[in-house]
Parts: sequence; C-alpha cells; structure tokens
Amino acid sequence: MTWVILIIVGLIAGLIAKALMPGRDPGGVIITIIIGIVGSFLGNWIAGQMSIDVTGWLMQIIAAVVGAFILLLIYRIIFGRAAA
Repeated sequence: MTWVILIIVGLIAGLIAKALMPGRDPGGVIITIIIGIVGSFLGNWIAGQMSIDVTGWLMQIIAAVVGAFILLLIYRIIFGRAAA
C-alpha cells in the first residue's frame, strides 16, 4: 500500500511542479510520476540537511514539490535542448 501512496504523492508533486514551471515539457505522465517520486526523496533529503522537520503531511508534500521542481528544472535543461 505504501507504493501506491508514494506513486500518488509523486504524481501530485510532479503535477504541481509542472504547473509552477511554465513552458513546454519534454516528458509525459510517466516522467511526471518518476520526477515526483524521486523529487520527494530529494526534497526530504534537502529538508533533513537543513534541519527542517517534515513529519506532517503538508510538509512532506511541500518537500516533494520542491524536490520535483528542482528535478524538473534539471530534466528540462538536459532533455529540453536535445528535443529542440
């Protein structure tokens, strides 16, 4: 069941990150889910390095969105030029 929740949180975080970053995106829904899931881990790691408590549901979503936003930016830099 935790994998289902992780995928749902990843999808939500990826969609929010895409909505916050306007412009064309070279990836589809699967890439959005992957970026959201990995972004969740990245955001929680960054928050831990900054000694920010992410135990609440809202803080976990915020950390996941921040991580997904960072990964989406990197993804667009790497694959956006290749697609253009």
